[in-house]
Amino acid sequence: MKIKSIFTFSALFVVIVSLLGVLSVAAAPVSKSSVQVAAPTAKFATAVAFDVSPALRDVEAVQRVAPLSQRPQELLEIRPDRGPSPQDSGFSGDDALQPFFSSGPQGSLTIPGPNLTFEGLSNQDNFDVFGFRVNPPDPVGDVGPHHYVEMVNLVFAVYSKTGTLLMGPLEIGSLWQGFAVPDCTDPSGDPIVLYDQFADRWILSQFTTSGLSDPSRPFWNCVAISTSGDPTGTYYRYAFETDNFQFFPDYPKYGVWRDSYVITTREFGPTIEYGIGVYALEKNKMINGDPNARVVSFFIDGNDPNLLPLIGDGLLPADIDGKQKPRNDAAITLVGTQDDDASYGATFDALNIWDLVVKWRSTPIASLTLAAQLPVAPFDSIFPCAPTSRDCLPQPGITNPTQFLDVQSYRQRPIWRLAYRNFKSYESLVTNQSVEASPGVAGIRWYEIRRTNGTYSLYQQGTYAPGDGVHRWMGSVAQDGRGNIALGYSVVNGVDVYPGIRYTGRLSGDPLGQMTLGEGVIVNGSGVQTTTNSRWGDYTSMNVDPVDDCTFWYVNEYYTADGQASSAAGWQTRIASFKLQPGCK
Repeated sequence: MKIKSIFTFSALFVVIVSLLGVLSVAAAPVSKSSVQVAAPTAKFATAVAFDVSPALRDVEAVQRVAPLSQRPQELLEIRPDRGPSPQDSGFSGDDALQPFFSSGPQGSLTIPGPNLTFEGLSNQDNFDVFGFRVNPPDPVGDVGPHHYVEMVNLVFAVYSKTGTLLMGPLEIGSLWQGFAVPDCTDPSGDPIVLYDQFADRWILSQFTTSGLSDPSRPFWNCVAISTSGDPTGTYYRYAFETDNFQFFPDYPKYGVWRDSYVITTREFGPTIEYGIGVYALEKNKMINGDPNARVVSFFIDGNDPNLLPLIGDGLLPADIDGKQKPRNDAAITLVGTQDDDASYGATFDALNIWDLVVKWRSTPIASLTLAAQLPVAPFDSIFPCAPTSRDCLPQPGITNPTQFLDVQSYRQRPIWRLAYRNFKSYESLVTNQSVEASPGVAGIRWYEIRRTNGTYSLYQQGTYAPGDGVHRWMGSVAQDGRGNIALGYSVVNGVDVYPGIRYTGRLSGDPLGQMTLGEGVIVNGSGVQTTTNSRWGDYTSMNVDPVDDCTFWYVNEYYTADGQASSAAGWQTRIASFKLQPGCK
């Protein structure tokens, strides 16, 4: 597993930072100032391992139950907490708050109901395979022409688009059986699945964790690319080593671009080292099964106090929706958020936008630059949680605050996905984060960023929290081919709303900064989570059907009374599809 070639370069660059002249929920005039930042170093290498898997449909589901002496007592926590846990200093306000369901009268709310909902994977599947349960689930999925693929910690499954289970549940490690990097079979988690509509391929991934207990072992990003449009078939399997030896690639997030697959990670060294890893994988070689597929990696050093506010707790890579590719020379967008109340040294609330440029020539070149810093309407990401920073949201019948749910708003980062669309006259990206919308109430701040002729601006933003005492958090947002935006999320309160799943939306011509269509229900919860690790999420996924470019598909976790009875972390997942404009095609 020798790395075949490495090239490096570095430079000092001056970036022009775009600043909004007015903080509002709509577009604002742009002014500019200059910021100097040391450029991250680009490192080129090739995959350390490659092969072709057996057809997944032929992989037998194996019960890999560990001996009692080696099992967690009941619950394995995926990725224990890392990073700062700031203390709440009081609600600082939200200048983009939408404290109502719609700008029109209540009777005008017209959000369509789901076309379809069906049960996805659950923690019982982990128990059946491993003999223990895990938390959090990290539910994620994507939709193709004929299939929906769901992954959670630590299993995955393939469904038809009518909800029929076609394959699984299988442990994620089974995708890597017999691979040259055995660590890829680890029950590690943090999975991502994406469908590449341009190549008609599926991308399934997870990281490795053996290096956490064995310092002599490196860490890898394990990436499988289907050899066809059938997710139950064979896969090209790749392993790419992290940018720095012994740096754990936590919280990997992926994006499909025209000639690259992009990964961002939160990377932690063996002592106090921290930073953001950025990787671009050579797409054309990977989809053709070339063992010499190249990777370029960057590390943005979070121990540099000048860089830390600009990366916070993570960056999201753009992931393309729709049939229109970016132009050939378009930079790949990465987005982070910053809150001046958080622990990363930010002095104002903003979106930080990085441009990744990669050219896969015979001698490849790449650069990563801070392209823009867009001030946003002030928000408060530090929720009043106690006794720990994860004990935040009450549940019905729960009086022990150590069993409240994690809001994760204190993480200075946007939440999966950064959904990109090319509307020809402009490019649009939407994302979201959880915030404290009003004192002690969670809501969702969402953004639409536009890029016109290479210049970024904040087109609109809003904080969805309709003022009914229900917490809304752990969202995911996307837009269809007409520019309509859908937002899915978790809901709960301490009285009568059990952990469930809902969604809202807006049409492209509606008032800026508002989710105007009211609220739809995917599933109402009927049970609660009683584990004291409080974990929820850590992400969910809103995607758009590539066939009609207007059907949204969403997956998230929830609780039933039966799930609660089975375990303190008896989570289940639900998959749903819906349209915001039923007649769209």
